[in-house]
Amino acid sequence: MYRFRELAKASKKEVDGKEYRLAVLGNVATQFFSQSVGGYAHIEGMNLKVFDADYDQIDAQLLDPSSEVYAFRPDYILLYLAADRLYEEFMKLDDSGRRNFAEDVLNKLSSYWDLAGKNTNAKILQTDFTEIDDKAFGNFGARTEVSFNYQIRKLNWMLEEAESKRAGIYPVDLLSVQTSLGNDRFYDPVLYYNAKVSIALDSLGYVAKQVVDILFALQGRVKKCVILDLDNTLWGGVIGDDGLSGIEIGELGRGHAFSDLQLYLKSLKQRGILLAVCSKNNEDTAKEPFEKHPEMVLRLSDFAVFVANWEDKAANIRYIRDTLNIGMDSMVFLDDNPFERNLVRSMIPEICVPELPSDPALYLSYIQSLNLFETVSYSSEDADRTSMYQAEAKRRESEAAFSTIDDYLKSLEMEGNAAPFDELHYPRIAQLTQRSNQFNLRTVRYTEEDIARIASDKDYVTLYYTLKDRFGDHGLVSVVVMKKETEEEFFIDTWLMSCRVLKRGMEEYIINRLVKTAAMNGAKRIRAEYIPTQKNRMVEHIYDDMGFDCIGEGLYSLEIDRYKEHRTYIK
Repeated sequence: MYRFRELAKASKKEVDGKEYRLAVLGNVATQFFSQSVGGYAHIEGMNLKVFDADYDQIDAQLLDPSSEVYAFRPDYILLYLAADRLYEEFMKLDDSGRRNFAEDVLNKLSSYWDLAGKNTNAKILQTDFTEIDDKAFGNFGARTEVSFNYQIRKLNWMLEEAESKRAGIYPVDLLSVQTSLGNDRFYDPVLYYNAKVSIALDSLGYVAKQVVDILFALQGRVKKCVILDLDNTLWGGVIGDDGLSGIEIGELGRGHAFSDLQLYLKSLKQRGILLAVCSKNNEDTAKEPFEKHPEMVLRLSDFAVFVANWEDKAANIRYIRDTLNIGMDSMVFLDDNPFERNLVRSMIPEICVPELPSDPALYLSYIQSLNLFETVSYSSEDADRTSMYQAEAKRRESEAAFSTIDDYLKSLEMEGNAAPFDELHYPRIAQLTQRSNQFNLRTVRYTEEDIARIASDKDYVTLYYTLKDRFGDHGLVSVVVMKKETEEEFFIDTWLMSCRVLKRGMEEYIINRLVKTAAMNGAKRIRAEYIPTQKNRMVEHIYDDMGFDCIGEGLYSLEIDRYKEHRTYIK
């Protein structure tokens, strides 16, 4: 992890790319905290500008609509209430005040969220509370409401409950950093009492990583797939040499470490992360443990793609990427072999290749410590993601049997649906805006709270699209937001689509329904915009292809009465 001096130096460097703005407010001195977050962001390639509010100025900054924080126009506001200061407040209370302490602090936080929401469009990053056990009650402190130990744990639980019910608030888990490092490393009493800095300088890098991981997730930079080697990665030993009974999994040898790693990977799959296999092996040999070994946690049905052959792994990873149609920078490759790791790193620089420890017992804790799979959303469709990709593989197999693409598309028996945003789909709609990078015309990110606001605003027209065919249900695959610029002119604020459904007529179906819906709402003209990014070049000419007139660089217009519906085989 980077030391504070490195982070402070990096915070002063210029970084290219879109600028993001973060305001940091705390009840303690936060200048070193802010420097560390800015420096870590710059090292990781994010152009982040950080405003550090003065010491203990949360109320003054948030209550005043003309404050420096609001003038800064932040994209994100980070609120940090250090437990050290809370402890000092707690100790001044009588028993009655101490019993209500957690509720009072949470009410204060809720008022901060309300003020920030009223005066900005910023997303709120809220730190939780590190633990301080003063041993005033010894171990009995966990049982009495008048101990700080009891109240701070109660507060953390109440905070999590409140955040789960309120969109637009994103937790920053400081407590996990304190637990991981140990309080002796996390907290420096000399620094606190001399400068009111509540986190030791060389622990700030770990905290900064937590914050920047969340910012990246909010910007759509997330990991979507784990590609796995097999021998000595998912089990101990070599299946081709040791045979089914000789590999270490479960209770045999070091098997428990591999079983726990598989349990973790299974939980990732259930959360919506795709799993794939890339193994140098005969396919039937590689599949045997998943089909026959009773102590395997993962089964073949858990993998979106399974590749086992004797080709080089970089080539196979490219095949997996093409099959899943996701970016290399959203993939993680796990392999115990240093040669294979270095080969993939050198040939595919964009992919994440963790340097696994030599001892398999350390695999799981090491991978978890990297926090590679940060997310800011979860929807019910995530759990079905693997089955959707497996169905896509069947579609590809079916396509080979047809002589023309039209015949193939007809055979799919596709059914589409377009409907205005509704509360049931807010989580998935918001998630798509946060995760979609390739087919995304303007790359605007929205939270669930944003989506709810837009859905209820008469100045917007919204559509979400679903698609299913004879192989399965793709679920919600596209989102359109149109803003009424005037009664007769609408602007396409957002159009994005899952790349899983490319080139099967969905783009045409979307535009047909978009134009029809706009016309039904009184529009005579539709304006649109394409904002290029590093990842969305694939849709650079989509509006040209859909019949819009180019009226300037990246700007388009469509007269509705001249629009001719595009052919599509989607009913």
